Amino acid sequence: MSTQHTPRVYEELIEQYNQTKINNMARLTYKELIDKHIKILKSLQYKSGLFAASKKDGNTGYDKSWLRDNFYETIAFEVIGDWKTVETTYRAILNVLLHHEEKIDWAIKNKPREAYQYIHARFHPENFDEFWEEWGNKQNDAIGAILYRIGELELHDKRSIIKTPDHVRIINKLVKYLETIEYWRDPDSGVWEEGEEVHSSSVGACVAGLKSISRHAKIEVPIKLIHDGEKALNLILPRESEKKFVDLSQLSLIWPYAVVNESQRAVILENVEYHLKRERGLIRYKGDHYYNKNVDGVSEEAEWTFGLSWLAIIYEKMGNKEKAKDILKDLVVLDTPEGLPELYFSNSPEYNDNTPLGWSESLFVVALYEMNERQEKPERNENG
Repeated sequence: MSTQHTPRVYEELIEQYNQTKINNMARLTYKELIDKHIKILKSLQYKSGLFAASKKDGNTGYDKSWLRDNFYETIAFEVIGDWKTVETTYRAILNVLLHHEEKIDWAIKNKPREAYQYIHARFHPENFDEFWEEWGNKQNDAIGAILYRIGELELHDKRSIIKTPDHVRIINKLVKYLETIEYWRDPDSGVWEEGEEVHSSSVGACVAGLKSISRHAKIEVPIKLIHDGEKALNLILPRESEKKFVDLSQLSLIWPYAVVNESQRAVILENVEYHLKRERGLIRYKGDHYYNKNVDGVSEEAEWTFGLSWLAIIYEKMGNKEKAKDILKDLVVLDTPEGLPELYFSNSPEYNDNTPLGWSESLFVVALYEMNERQEKPERNENG
């Protein structure tokens, strides 16, 4: 008897697989799901305070710490009010930057020309050293992300991240660094660490970071530095870059950065959902080669789970709660005993080895928390 399934049998197996997961997950409350994924996320944190991108004993290289991943991984702890974890991580990040202060000084004075001369986006989680193999090390968005979150934590959440003169000094140098590299027209490797272009997601992250940190009394941000970025961003939008019409990373311009207006937001959401949304996540962009299972490398793009969380969070914050709930229902069935994967292979229940992905775990917690809060504390009616 042939072991090959007919397409119809394969579809029935997938349906049965998904229904089993739905039934199992239905037994868990939002709180239980949040607790489960916070525990998984916490397991990725090193003693230094930095988080690995995925499990510490993995063999994919995701045991390292990325600035961007730590930015997103800590948001889950913000929403549940675990400020100790958040503060510990951001002080570790500041210590990483202080560890490389001489390099930052050199970059400010000389303006980097090669990728290795830029502030790297990933570090050893225990000794804070850079990794020197060939990589897309020009990632300006990571610097913008750190400035943004420190500014928001200090201003809105009243958390004291900037505690010492060393902290003030290194943050001012990050501002000067973005000025020196002329971030608004500097081709970088962006969120996905790939081809160098001027990316709207990178420019937007820097604009948001500079605007946020400029509110701190001890941080000096020239207003022109923000305006140059805003002008460049509006010229690039609604595209991600010259080569990319739309990209998953553009959701960051809506949340958390909020650097687009309503019409820009509407176009980004329309483009992302129409072109990138799939059954088990969002593809990053059309023609993505990363974990592409088709031999031609272009038509079977992997489906990233945190794309669904991202959309659910955005729609919840826009007030479209039913759409957020529908997306979250699709997302819950993608969970695994290990946590949420980085991605599923195209049109397949098979996922990759980067499971759990810290970034996915965190955005899932945020989406679950927003929905749980709505159910636990329903909005009052006019007579309430």
